[in-house]
Amino acid sequence: MKKRSLYSYQEEKKYRRRLHVVLVCIAVFFVVYVSFTSFLFSMRVVMSDSMQPDVHAKDRFIFSSYELYTPELQRGDIVLIDMGSEDKRDIFMKFLDGFIRFWTFQRSSMSERENFLYLKRVLALPGDEVSMTNFVARVKKKDSPYWITEFESSERRYEVIIPQSPALWDRSLPFSGSIDPFVLGEDEYFLLSDDRSNTNDSRTWGPAPLKRIKGAALFRYWPVTRIGKP
Repeated sequence: MKKRSLYSYQEEKKYRRRLHVVLVCIAVFFVVYVSFTSFLFSMRVVMSDSMQPDVHAKDRFIFSSYELYTPELQRGDIVLIDMGSEDKRDIFMKFLDGFIRFWTFQRSSMSERENFLYLKRVLALPGDEVSMTNFVARVKKKDSPYWITEFESSERRYEVIIPQSPALWDRSLPFSGSIDPFVLGEDEYFLLSDDRSNTNDSRTWGPAPLKRIKGAALFRYWPVTRIGKP
């Protein structure tokens, strides 16, 4: 009798109702998750070692998204910069991209090309004066008469890798480690890799406008041995 009741019409209705509730909850969770990760936050895998020694390839971070709100950047922040197309995606394409990133574990995107996405550190802000000697940046903050090193100007502690340049290396070349003083314009940011060897950053691109910066690293969630704020 008990076994037959499992296949009764009433029991089947209850089962379908529970299944319907579960499926609706899963759908709502998925829509909320994709919306948050498309417009407010994003989860990304670091694809290069240009930010060593603090950040390594395969590290995973939660980034803020500057699609809806752009907070004030700070010197020392690690940001995601997009040097590809400046075309704006509509809401549907953003949502669809979030869907694809979810099912590919953040490794694929239908609109973002990973070879144009870079992780860099903010060294100087609009109005600052910047120079570089032996791969270490010096900053004269806006409205300040004093030069200080990048480490003194940043509220975050970090280390850099200083390469050994050949003795006759031309200091005018982008990767020579030397930059003559210049002042950042309005809405311009000076970004560098922590590994100062041959990697693309503001030494080759020049100062980056804010519209190129897609978000800031908020939290590293993998590997567990280095979990926490970057």
